[in-house]
Amino acid sequence: MIASLRGPVLHIALDHVVIECAGVGYRVQVAPTTAGSMSRGAEASLLTSMVVREDSMTLYGFTDPEVQELFHLLQTVQGIGPRLALAAIAVLDPREMARAITGGEIKTLCLIPGVGKRVAERIHVELKDKIAAPAETGAVGAVVTGGQVEQQLMEALEGLGFTTRQAEPAVAAVVEEDRDRPVGELLRAALRMLGKS
Repeated sequence: MIASLRGPVLHIALDHVVIECAGVGYRVQVAPTTAGSMSRGAEASLLTSMVVREDSMTLYGFTDPEVQELFHLLQTVQGIGPRLALAAIAVLDPREMARAITGGEIKTLCLIPGVGKRVAERIHVELKDKIAAPAETGAVGAVVTGGQVEQQLMEALEGLGFTTRQAEPAVAAVVEEDRDRPVGELLRAALRMLGKS
């Protein structure tokens, strides 16, 4: 298993990065805040979790071991796979997630796209005694200008399983509200909006 990667960043998108290690480029699925904290050409170091399926091998990357632990913990709940766990981390930062789980804030957990009341209640019941508040990461998202913002938000939302028809209104709304916010924050706002619908 690949436990970590370190090397220059070749490519950055909202939902993944490509890191070169020993001449091989590894595509790693990441939360928007993680992608926003990286710079193309700069060296990056990620903790990774590899998910092997019949038809794919996917790497998920984290800069914080506590966030990685939360990612694994969420997947112990029935009905939550790696994609949904990553979406959860994208919508709620670790402090918000821990507070929502331990405090039984079902409405907050329902902000995660794909999580309804039943799954939110299951998350609370199964994890309330297993979770401690993770340290705050403090990562800051990169600001992207021009039409790239909409395109990157659409790609990220489609990568998380939303259709173009679902994603377009949310992207338009958050960009119109404040285009100059970091892209990670815009994606988080779009995911919150989609979680309410």
